[in-house]
Amino acid sequence: MKRYEKFVLEAEKDITFEVSEGTSGELIIRALNIATSNVYSTNYVNPPIPDGYKHVCGEWNNGFVIERCSDGSQFVWIPVGSLDSNGTLDGEHFSEKFGRRNYRNDEFSDDEFSDDEFNEALNGELLEQFESVKKYGGFYISRYNISKSSAGKPQSVKGVMPWVNINFDDAKKVASTIEDNEAVKSHLTFGAEYDSVLEWFIKTEIKTLAEIAEDSTEWGNHWSTENSPKKVVETGSREEWCANNIYDFAGNVDEWTQEQNKSSFRVIRGGNYYGNGRYYPVAYRGFDNPYDDYNCTGFRATLYIK
Repeated sequence: MKRYEKFVLEAEKDITFEVSEGTSGELIIRALNIATSNVYSTNYVNPPIPDGYKHVCGEWNNGFVIERCSDGSQFVWIPVGSLDSNGTLDGEHFSEKFGRRNYRNDEFSDDEFSDDEFNEALNGELLEQFESVKKYGGFYISRYNISKSSAGKPQSVKGVMPWVNINFDDAKKVASTIEDNEAVKSHLTFGAEYDSVLEWFIKTEIKTLAEIAEDSTEWGNHWSTENSPKKVVETGSREEWCANNIYDFAGNVDEWTQEQNKSSFRVIRGGNYYGNGRYYPVAYRGFDNPYDDYNCTGFRATLYIK
């Protein structure tokens, strides 16, 4: 049998190969698709600024904020490329910089990923975002909870009441209308995006794991917060409720995400003004009927840079 000293492997763009040795000494070559290839741009230190936006404050590692010139809506850059590879896109393998985390899988709580089968399919908008994150090294998330302008348009601005009493389907539709052009597309936050933000808070040491997974009382509008207003308040009301230039990620209103549990209820995150920050910290995964609306549930939007 003829033997070759070398060989060449060719594949489509974004396909990489993993080479290993089998138990019998054979050479094993596996093709890895975009969903499993953990390669992120190192250019996350230079966030892209889309047309129609301007940089207003912050640096890439502490809250780089851009503002849409047309209405003042603001978004914060999440430098995913700087994170540790401890996230998951399939719920089983925790080896991605971009992905969901299970912060509350400890001796004080159940393994939520397995017990309640939280899941998120890597297709459609999430796959597009994943490709964008790997290309640019990060993504943008709304600085504030989405609110409604006087003209009824969604916006991410300071000093207005969050948009609540909205069910999941409507929140998803509204989020998708915030931006839609040749360069940028918006969507309702995914669990992979939400947890990437939390991981960034930990990485930059602006918040500890305990403040995220055990007790968010001190950095959010929770019922248990000292001098809590005991009601939903305007976006960006207090500086102590800000982390890396993102306001009200913990407390005030919890937020619809596109993650779901085994019963297809949609996951809400962040806790709200009526909850206790110790029992419902920012990392806690609650879930609600997607067809119902609640007076303490709002939403955020993220941008997909094409």
